[in-house]
Amino acid sequence: MTDNKTLPAEIPTLYIVPTPIGNLGDITQRAIEVLSSVDVIAAEDTRHTGKLLAHFNIQTKTFPLHDHNEQQKAQVLVERLLAGQSIALVSDAGTPLISDPGYHLVNKCRQAGVKVVPLPGACAVITALSASGLPSDRFSFEGFLPAKSKGRKDKFLEIAKAERTCIFYESPHRITDSLKDMLEILGPDREVVLARELTKTFETIQGKPLGELIEWVLADENQQRGEMVLLIHGHRESAEDSLPEEATRTLAILTKELPLKKAAAMAAEIYNLKKNALYKWGLEHLD
Repeated sequence: MTDNKTLPAEIPTLYIVPTPIGNLGDITQRAIEVLSSVDVIAAEDTRHTGKLLAHFNIQTKTFPLHDHNEQQKAQVLVERLLAGQSIALVSDAGTPLISDPGYHLVNKCRQAGVKVVPLPGACAVITALSASGLPSDRFSFEGFLPAKSKGRKDKFLEIAKAERTCIFYESPHRITDSLKDMLEILGPDREVVLARELTKTFETIQGKPLGELIEWVLADENQQRGEMVLLIHGHRESAEDSLPEEATRTLAILTKELPLKKAAAMAAEIYNLKKNALYKWGLEHLD
């Protein structure tokens, strides 16, 4: 039996309606009911959405709302809502506003006192995270990676010490360059998961240390195609990371007069630290 709450409300409402990210079977019954019952559907690409609507025999008219016109057209839709219409907002795939248009419209609706009702549904970020095997208790979605190498490296530097799982979208024509930039900043041992073509025929979810993942992607051109989500394991602090600055500075001074092993032993005794951690730090940071 259908709950009355699944149907459009009597008062004008903006519905945020997720659509499938690949498999059409992932649309919800509530989404179909809302899309069939509202006065208009605001769509990122009306031609793309038209195919989805035709598949489910939904006759509702569409209205184009995309990155290039949203700031101008959002007020038009708000006025239609205030005049008594109900509107559904969809993107090309997944949940609207998640790296897709819709922020300006929702913001204007909230400011105007228009009711906004979100529907749960498909989202590539959550779909990828749930199957990645990476920690999911703390994570952040960072959107699409910058198009240029410097911007990507700056972003990787920004999240290098973050302990949460970090999630990005990436396009197929940049995936190998992005992984190489990531390798330069995060190193070969950081665990990274590539989730591509989620819910589609050639869905792949592969996690490896970054150095191995790059080789795997480069060896198979099929893994360089399709819609992609990159998930990066959060930073895990090692013994060397937690060494006090005073101890490493003392070690650097001692190594000017002593072999590294002896200097590490002396610095460890002075600061009550493990000499192996100091020795390893010295091998990595001192000439």
